[in-house]
Amino acid sequence: MNLTAVLVTGLFAGGVSCAAVQGGLLTGLISRQRAAAVGVPVAVGRSHDGSTDGPPHASPWHRLGDDVAPVAGFLAGKLVSHTALGALLGALGGAVQLSISTRTTLQLLAGALIIVFGLAQLGVPGFRGVVIEPPQAWMRVVRSRSRSQSALAPALLGVATVLIPCGVTLSVQALALASGSALSGAVIMAVFVLGTAPLFALLGYAARRAATAWRGRLAIATGLIVVAMGLFTLNGGLELAGSPVAASRVVQAFGAGDPEPDVSAVSEQGGQQQVLITARPGSYSPSAVQARAGVPTTLIVRSEDAQGCVRSFLIPSRGVEEVLPADGETRIDLGVLEPGTLRYSCGMGMYTGTITAA
Repeated sequence: MNLTAVLVTGLFAGGVSCAAVQGGLLTGLISRQRAAAVGVPVAVGRSHDGSTDGPPHASPWHRLGDDVAPVAGFLAGKLVSHTALGALLGALGGAVQLSISTRTTLQLLAGALIIVFGLAQLGVPGFRGVVIEPPQAWMRVVRSRSRSQSALAPALLGVATVLIPCGVTLSVQALALASGSALSGAVIMAVFVLGTAPLFALLGYAARRAATAWRGRLAIATGLIVVAMGLFTLNGGLELAGSPVAASRVVQAFGAGDPEPDVSAVSEQGGQQQVLITARPGSYSPSAVQARAGVPTTLIVRSEDAQGCVRSFLIPSRGVEEVLPADGETRIDLGVLEPGTLRYSCGMGMYTGTITAA
């Protein structure tokens, strides 16, 4: 197993892809943690959020440690949960898999939670008091009310991100699954998470610093960014669920962005038809295909340097979930097509397409 390739995948494709789904949760939580205590009277040498920012003349390294503690907790929790998942996948094969409906529900919940965080940061009435903190029982376990406390809630969130995978993560999970070894699977997932760490660290540190300007323009800007990330995540879940209010459906309802169905992607031979779709970085093409109803159909997904989310190929209504190779062909038996539209998408609902039978 080429672990260097796994690390590079996490560093570039994984960082961006996973940050789109999970980054809003991290930045929203850290911003609310930090900002919730702004303006609260505190003792000398104690920060507003309970962490020890130290005396007025504390060293820059000490202050940096306080700012980095929450994101370090998040990454540590993420590393632990994903490494454990990798071990399970390597040892148990396909037994540990979330269904499409479960992942869709989790993505919808994650999107809604991110939006709540953003609205709270913007000071929208009814959301201002939203703060996510660990239960008091957890707090008693923490001896110090300093960095360890500020890192605990992000650490728990990091552990929970294993339930909200991005498309690239699913691809790496397939590698762990194929390894056939608990140790190999654990190492593969751990290396991938380490690759995504720089971007998450940057997001978390920026959120921590931005929250000190809670009543300033920077807080408004970060709040808008968090809301946008939440809408993006929520829309992905809506796309997976086939909701009529998903962005692609709304655009099509107004007669815009509705591509002309492609008939050249369909071939017939011996009373059967084949539909050919090409998966490339950032797209499936053609995104709309016209096929014949009442004919046994095989869908061929041809990968051409496929990367990221496009490698997680879903047909939600059929319960089809395939991890595509980077290059090569994947054949999916669709049976006899009935009149109507069959929708497919990547694992995050970012890239979609349709096969219309008539």
